[in-house]
Amino acid sequence: MGPRDLSDEQLAKSGIVFARIPRKGEMTMNPVVHFEIPAEDRSRMRRFYESTFGWKTEQLGPDMGDYVLVTTTETDPSRRPKMPGMINGGFYPKRNDWPAQYPSVVIAVDDIKASMKKVADAGGKVLGEPMEIPGYGLYVSFFDSEGNRVSMMQPDESRMSKAM
Repeated sequence: MGPRDLSDEQLAKSGIVFARIPRKGEMTMNPVVHFEIPAEDRSRMRRFYESTFGWKTEQLGPDMGDYVLVTTTETDPSRRPKMPGMINGGFYPKRNDWPAQYPSVVIAVDDIKASMKKVADAGGKVLGEPMEIPGYGLYVSFFDSEGNRVSMMQPDESRMSKAM
């Protein structure tokens, strides 16, 4: 269970925040808005990144999929990065039944179905169908042409208009 499996209420309580995701039609390039890294031992991983890079982490409970929120840059009161181009992310528990658990980034897209087709046309492989992260948008992972697991998200326009 990760952030994509949470209800609206759980996400609101969690504090999971992606970088400001541009509105539909604003993007000339699709920006990276979040990162995720799998962890076998989330406590050990938290200590490593806190002591090595000064990152702040927050362990969420079982009701939030034991996800760890990771803050890598100063945030505003809504927990969004203050500096343009900076992102935050999370650590998720490794699971035997999940494919391709590697560090990855999340790329914002205007149209997830069209982007899935572009991935396939360019030699990548989409991993399943988009899943909804309530209040955030549609999310799907894919392998790029080199076998790297990457994800993309089509932002929930209703949420974006409320945040503006």
